[in-house]
Amino acid sequence: MPSAGLQYCKLPGWERFSSYLPTSLMKRKLDHGSEVRSFSLGKKPCKGSEYTSTTGLVPCSATPTTFGDLRAANGQGQQRRRITSVQPPSGLQEWLKMFQSWSGPEKLLALDELIDSCEPTQVKHMMQVIEPQFQRDFISLLPKELALYVLSFLEPKDLLQAAQTCRYWRILAEDNLLWREKCKEDGIDEPLHVKRRKVLKPGFTHSPWKSAYIRQHRIDTNWRRGELKSPKVLKGHDDHVITCLQFCGNRIVSGSDDNTLKVWSAVTGKCLRTLVGHTGGVWSSQMRDNIIISGSTDRTLKVWNAETGECIHTLYGHTSTVRCMHLHEKRVVSGSRDATLRVWDIETGQCLHVLMGHVAAVRCVQYDGRRVVSGAYDFMVKVWDPETETCLHTLQGHTNRVYSLQFDGIHVVSGSLDTSIRVWDVETGNCIHTLTGHQSLTSGMELKDNILVSGNADSTVKIWDIKTGQCLQTLQGNLTCLNRDSGSGCVTSCGSIMNIGGLSSALFLRFLRIVIHYM
Repeated sequence: MPSAGLQYCKLPGWERFSSYLPTSLMKRKLDHGSEVRSFSLGKKPCKGSEYTSTTGLVPCSATPTTFGDLRAANGQGQQRRRITSVQPPSGLQEWLKMFQSWSGPEKLLALDELIDSCEPTQVKHMMQVIEPQFQRDFISLLPKELALYVLSFLEPKDLLQAAQTCRYWRILAEDNLLWREKCKEDGIDEPLHVKRRKVLKPGFTHSPWKSAYIRQHRIDTNWRRGELKSPKVLKGHDDHVITCLQFCGNRIVSGSDDNTLKVWSAVTGKCLRTLVGHTGGVWSSQMRDNIIISGSTDRTLKVWNAETGECIHTLYGHTSTVRCMHLHEKRVVSGSRDATLRVWDIETGQCLHVLMGHVAAVRCVQYDGRRVVSGAYDFMVKVWDPETETCLHTLQGHTNRVYSLQFDGIHVVSGSLDTSIRVWDVETGNCIHTLTGHQSLTSGMELKDNILVSGNADSTVKIWDIKTGQCLQTLQGNLTCLNRDSGSGCVTSCGSIMNIGGLSSALFLRFLRIVIHYM
């Protein structure tokens, strides 16, 4: 007997079986004469079975003996829909008995010949009947921890599609920890405070991290497309100018030259409280959780409780207007028109360090907990070690006052009255790119990853890629200040009016808020 294959004439009862095949097919086979057609038997059969599928979809230890057994093993023992529109051909039962008498390899060869004789529609019918039995939902067979580990390799958009597969996959794809990792990969720090949602159907869960990811995706999409809905208008500082704005969660803090700060609800647009205590105009502010810090022309900083409106500390030391500040954890760095910077402990109210080196008013400052970066009217940008009170780098290149800064720990981005924006390497102090295109003062910027958004007095907002130095988009609008927060709305200010514009039906806002000051 041949070892590599079987000849057609060796099949028992072949003559009788071939009578059911078309004459044209038999003629084609006979024309090949003694040609031997071989086939692989695949893997070595398991004990107790004649044939093991090479696809590995049917476990060897439980290989069904018939297709009906396979359906039962898959939990699909119900009767499949059969063709009843025609009567069975005569001799069908005799042929089936003959087929069952053949060995496994002989059955395979017979089926191979039968398929070759079928029309495409008939083959399609067989596929529709057979294929589902070999498609196993391996995810549902795994322990939940392993299933989630497998799903963690999917992209977020693929996770959303997987959730539509079945109820169990949706439960897995809604896992909060799974989406927390996706948010972490995209730099989303925490889920947003959202409105209470409708009660979910039994068996389904709600993932705050998934909601945060979807919101961020919508924000990014809307921001790139420049789509903004109609703003809400908030009034409260009467005819005075709004000089600074800060955002934290669902609250907004505005400072004004009327010597006060106001705390607003970003959800309702109502003024929650007014902070009174400064004896001069408020020109800078920072907010984190329930703490608000303000700087004034009265040369002081004040630390406030945002919930009660109580002034916790008044920080004395500067000899002129406190023009800028940056809060990091328990410390705030302030810059003043007295050309100095001061590092304060907001819990004790003590001044920890004084940084001296600028020869003109300090206009902007950034602080990451390790280094301080300052920009001043002396055209300079300085990088400081606050603990030793030493200047590490003086970044020279601007030909006019520096009004705005961004610092991500790697890059320093500075905006100047000379109309240019410069990108610096904080370690070497070298200028990497000079971004040109604005026609006036750049006084507000926001940086996230490699995307920079700049607001300019030339009535434009530009979006840049700081890695390439290319301008990606230009938007129209009288902007001189930009602010970023982890979750409220797009805010603009004009005199004593603030506009909150949503990017979607809810507060789908995390990335950028535009703050407009009409000078």
